[in-house]
Amino acid sequence: MISPQRVGDQVRIGVAIQVPAPYGPMLQRARAAFGDPLAQDIPPHVTLLGPTLVEQRDLEVVGDHLTEVTRGHSPFTVLLRGTGTFRPVSDVVFVQVVKGIAECELLERAVRSGPLAADLRFNYHPHVTVAHDLDDSALDRAFDELADYEADFLVDAIQVFEHGDDGVWRPVRDFPLGSP
Repeated sequence: MISPQRVGDQVRIGVAIQVPAPYGPMLQRARAAFGDPLAQDIPPHVTLLGPTLVEQRDLEVVGDHLTEVTRGHSPFTVLLRGTGTFRPVSDVVFVQVVKGIAECELLERAVRSGPLAADLRFNYHPHVTVAHDLDDSALDRAFDELADYEADFLVDAIQVFEHGDDGVWRPVRDFPLGSP
């Protein structure tokens, strides 16, 4: 279940680094093959701000905040390699971020300030989810099959995603890093 629940004209957004093609679509297909019903609804990404409710009237303020945040951060490379898990705390298997961790952490802290200030339920750990809330055998399969996975890509923007009424998360706006 996606939380928090929307009220009135609120929009549910998230802020993330989208995993680009060809890597993103490959990870999305793998997630579907593991039986994750949300595979087609959630593009592969590194979360910077989880699901957050924003009033329609505040979207411009949020955009100004993200423009300011990205202005102070330069493009960087992310290297994804191997798998990890949050089990037994949470039934999640992920592809690990092994390069670009510090940059993700700095971006996450900056994004999660000002009008998007929020407390975290867990410590921030940049990753790309590939299986979530599945039975143990499917989680084990995801962990094993992607253990040798490796991909690197340039992060030159972050994206705001909006959660549609159809349950799909879609990128709706890019914020280039280092833009004047």
